[in-house]
Amino acid sequence: MPLCNMTDLMRAAEERSKAVGAFSVSSLEMIRGTVRAAEEMNTPVILQVAQVRLPHAPLYLLGSAMLTAARHARVPVAVHLDHGVALPCIREALEMGFTSVMFDGSSLPLEENMQTTRRVIAMARPYGASVEAEIGVIGKTEGGQERAAVCASVEDSLRFLKETGVDALAVAIGNAHGVYTGAPKLHFDILAAIRRQDRTPLVLHGGTGISDEDFRRCIENGVRKINIATAAYGAVYEAARNASDYFHMSDRMEEAACQVAKRHIGVFGAFSLS
Repeated sequence: MPLCNMTDLMRAAEERSKAVGAFSVSSLEMIRGTVRAAEEMNTPVILQVAQVRLPHAPLYLLGSAMLTAARHARVPVAVHLDHGVALPCIREALEMGFTSVMFDGSSLPLEENMQTTRRVIAMARPYGASVEAEIGVIGKTEGGQERAAVCASVEDSLRFLKETGVDALAVAIGNAHGVYTGAPKLHFDILAAIRRQDRTPLVLHGGTGISDEDFRRCIENGVRKINIATAAYGAVYEAARNASDYFHMSDRMEEAACQVAKRHIGVFGAFSLS
């Protein structure tokens, strides 16, 4: 199967009222496990890595492995840079062949967020790559630093979509990165209000700890990409801790990543493009 564009996968998910799983990876084991899960479920998947993780897994190494795995997969796979905040890093991912990038300007004033998002879109278009952006404040940063969640307003979200033409928008609805301290209270009404006026695919970050029912409600209200990171990292860590030697550890890590991806794909809705 060819390396795929994220927009094509979200469009296919839209047609089927499902969502594509976007799984964060930081090692060969996580890449192999996630792709194996997609192949076993016969469904497309998105491999992604956040910019904050690159000190541990440099883009020129990990990105090359992600792209190679995608090109050799038996199912469509998109390769995505998550939470890009530095334009040189975003450009490097595009030049490598990533099929989508995210610019995270959620900490910026709205006008500056939109302006820089438009700049990233202009960078990505010559490569045929999709662009994701973010509005509102999702609880905790991707790196785990504490910050209060602030829900995006419907008015600002619709304006953002209209004035940027971004391919996908992560909307803060009370979700958070990392481990939730209690059951998250998601504002589905925000998604529903945006969905009534704009059909751009929406993205849910902070998927670890959200209930299956809430996942399905998000999908019903236009979410077409769901990010999973903490669940995968936690499972892989536990698998590595209980290994007897290096190769046993590698096998256990791959299996752990595979099982996390398969469980979430089952909730989001497996589907084939063929």
